Amino acid sequence: MLKPILRLLCTACCAILFLSAAEAADRPNVIVIFTDDQGSVDLGCYGSDDLETPHADALAARGVRFTQFYSAAPVCSPSRAGLLTGRYPLRAGVPTNCSSQKGQHAALPSEQVTMAETFKAAGYATAHIGKWHLGYDPETMPNAQGFDHSFGHMGGCIDNFSHFFYWSGPNVHDLHRNGQEIQLPGQFFPDLMVKEAGEFMTAHREEPFFIYFALNLPHYPYQGDPEWLEHYKDLPYPRNLYAAFISTLDERIGTLLAKVDELGLREDTIVVYQSDNGHSTEERAHFGGGSAGPYRGAKFSMFEGGIRLPAMVSWPGKLPENEVRGQMAHACDWLPTVSELAGVELIEKDIDGRSLVPVIRSADAPSPHDVLHWQVGSGPKASWAVREGPWKLLGKPRDTGVVKDAPKLPDLWLANLESDVGESKDQSANHPEIVERLHELHEQWRAGIEGQ
Repeated sequence: MLKPILRLLCTACCAILFLSAAEAADRPNVIVIFTDDQGSVDLGCYGSDDLETPHADALAARGVRFTQFYSAAPVCSPSRAGLLTGRYPLRAGVPTNCSSQKGQHAALPSEQVTMAETFKAAGYATAHIGKWHLGYDPETMPNAQGFDHSFGHMGGCIDNFSHFFYWSGPNVHDLHRNGQEIQLPGQFFPDLMVKEAGEFMTAHREEPFFIYFALNLPHYPYQGDPEWLEHYKDLPYPRNLYAAFISTLDERIGTLLAKVDELGLREDTIVVYQSDNGHSTEERAHFGGGSAGPYRGAKFSMFEGGIRLPAMVSWPGKLPENEVRGQMAHACDWLPTVSELAGVELIEKDIDGRSLVPVIRSADAPSPHDVLHWQVGSGPKASWAVREGPWKLLGKPRDTGVVKDAPKLPDLWLANLESDVGESKDQSANHPEIVERLHELHEQWRAGIEGQ
């Protein structure tokens, strides 16, 4: 009697599994392209008239492009943590950059639920390809954070040919596949990324897949293709070096999307594109090269040039095409947005991101956010910002867009983005009541996180 009951149970379980697999097969693939240190306006579709970026521009033409899109932070690791968890970086446990070498343990806490874990639970094959910078211990590397497959570097940056991290000695080789160090000297890392992604898509073309394609371009060292260096030779230094690297990046995006087309998957694939933070003005970045356009600041800055960035989403045949959205949006929004589009249930519902699906579908939909928050670091020296409507209050502001003789700024800076998108004038003295209200909003938000 027991065996028939077991057989019935087995059949029922198989039917459930079959239905789940069938449902999963109908779900769209998701590719999140995350660039590194790309300036606010450094694409043709964002108004650049000296850059050749036909592939990113074509992606925008086949989707929706945002003009008030904010990263989760003006620096690498917190920005990535916000994207992958849907939580403000401070809530995700990543107030500042994570480790870039073995033996250092700053990381995205393993209990945080990532986008990869969410999609994996829904039956997706998941891959991290490119930069990680969210942990260097086995329990915090990609394979332990929901990724079936991982290829790339664990730290903040590498030389693209030797794959060494040249920040502080001794220099460290940093190229890994599924947690194991591998040696591929002399091979250009962005090309390796495209190859790895193509192989993963080919292997999983019959099932839904999620790829976090975290490019390390145009982060220094600037190592553009020779033909692009020649193409931009008449641009002033260091714009010429940065421009060559942007076009090198754009070509790899073109190759990646050409593979999606070759596999016949473009109309079955949601593609998200975003920069992690503004362009770098660090010494290793030749003190600049990127552009924030009308915005003030750059990487590390809470001024718009550090956090207001290129972002777009494309799903041909399913979402509007060649449209622009001016509503305020945020990197934490991608997790609930792509989950809703794909019909994937969120594992962790206590997040800060809000679905942008209504905004994507209609230019008349309101922004899902009344208020946005940022903070990098902790304690009294932390840099922070809060935006409500047109008003934005910055605490401990830095203008990293100015390399030399940067002016000393007050501890609080109030800007009205409707009348002064360049944040050139501090409005604190004229509107003390707004300063008080926004400061209180920030303090309540920070205290709420610290009290969790």
